[in-house]
Amino acid sequence: QVELVESGGGLVQAGGSLRVSCAVSGRAFRDYAMGWFRQAPGKEREFVAAIARGGVSPYYSDSAKSRFTISGDNAKNTLYLQMHSLKPEDTGIYYCAANPWGRTSDRMNAYDFWGQGTQVTVSS
Repeated sequence: QVELVESGGGLVQAGGSLRVSCAVSGRAFRDYAMGWFRQAPGKEREFVAAIARGGVSPYYSDSAKSRFTISGDNAKNTLYLQMHSLKPEDTGIYYCAANPWGRTSDRMNAYDFWGQGTQVTVSS
């Protein structure tokens, strides 16, 4: 089975930067389209960013574009989300997910495998 484990979350001040990671085991992350989602307390889980099978065609939410970068390291079999200029509204649990169809998607039901999340808190 494919397993996804997020890490790297923490507390950061508004305007700061943080990188969250998703370690993939069982298969190479490049075999899947990969996505990042986040969920704040009491709110729906929302799409943040995705990258297609093979690490191409990055796609971002309106909130994430120009501030966040999704990437992967095939040697470490790890997916990353580098976040800059963080805002309090970026606070939430960040989840990575794997999509076997290989194309980017902003819909949760496109992803078959999910990690347990890592908490990101941005203070004002």
